[in-house]
Amino acid sequence: MFILFLPESPMIWILVVGVIFLLFGGSKLPQLAKALGQSKRSFKEGLDESENKSQEQQKRVEIPQESKASLESIDDEALFAEAHRRARLQGSEEQSVKDKQ
Repeated sequence: MFILFLPESPMIWILVVGVIFLLFGGSKLPQLAKALGQSKRSFKEGLDESENKSQEQQKRVEIPQESKASLESIDDEALFAEAHRRARLQGSEEQSVKDKQ
């Protein structure tokens, strides 16, 4: 009895397909298959896009060894001043973009 309902059993797949056919009818099955294929394709594209973005972010984060050595020679106050200057520049750029919209 339990052998009939094992996931590996072909009988269970026949029953599942039969129930789907009864629920949706013959005219809706091609539309369902098309929608399922489009969903699968868009899901794969989303995965690829997120992988590409994460790889780009990893490339941007890597700092060359020469830069690391030169950063160690600069004192903390100069680094803080530079970070503050860049933050102000970025803020003004974002404000100009908002003004254009």
